Formats: sequence, C-alpha cells, structure tokens
Amino acid sequence: MAVKLRLTRVGKKKQPHYRIVATDSRSPRDGRFIEILGHYNPRTEPSEIKVDNDKAVGWLRNGAQPSDRVRKILEISGAWEQFTGQTVTTHAPAAKSAAPAKSAEPAEPAASDETTAPTADAEPTSSDTAASDTADGAE
Repeated sequence: MAVKLRLTRVGKKKQPHYRIVATDSRSPRDGRFIEILGHYNPRTEPSEIKVDNDKAVGWLRNGAQPSDRVRKILEISGAWEQFTGQTVTTHAPAAKSAAPAKSAEPAEPAASDETTAPTADAEPTSSDTAASDTADGAE
C-alpha cells in the first residue's frame, strides 16, 4: 500500500479549510484516510498551519510521499527539516550568473524615434477618414 501525505478539503462552500492526512494513494481526495496529521487554513492572514511534526516525520520515515503543497507546509512547520536533517531556505535570493555583462556594445536607439516618423503601414487617423468620406460624398 502506497501512503501519501496530502490535503483533504473540509469546510463550507467557498470557505476551504484543509486537513493534512496520511492516506492510501488510491483513495479519493476527501475519502478514507489513515491518520490526521494537522490542519491548514489558507483564508486567514497569515495562513494558519498546525502540524504534529512527530507524526509527520514518522510517516515520512516509513516511506510516505508528500504532495507538493503538503511538502511546503511541512517545510514551514519545520517537520521537513527534522526529517531530512538539512535547513530549508524558503525565500533564498536568486543566485547571480557568472556570465559577464556586455558593456562594450552601444545601446539601442530609443523607441520614441520610431514612433515620431510615420510609416506606410500606419492606419489612417479619424481625421483622414472623415476627409475621405466628405470627398466621396461630393462626387
């Protein structure tokens, strides 16, 4: 039996509240589960997360696979760090690439130069169409 850690939806219509559960992977989302590990309420600011870390780590050590969202919740609660033994940085700054910047090339001309010169593909303005309408009507 493959065990997954995932969210089951509880709460009223348009008011989601989730349970974090250990369940058989073949069970439906809101179906039968093995054990409740915690709760997650995304509607509060900040989101309310309550997880029994000891139970979650126990299931992870027994081979349970967390869903993507549950893994993020476990990282926030500290259970994932307890399981892996590594610190998890959720908001790490992006690493800068080692490629050198091209500063020797001249900059492109500004886009405003292109907009001032009329082109042959430009559509006629409303004053041009009004003048052509009056000329057609005079014939």
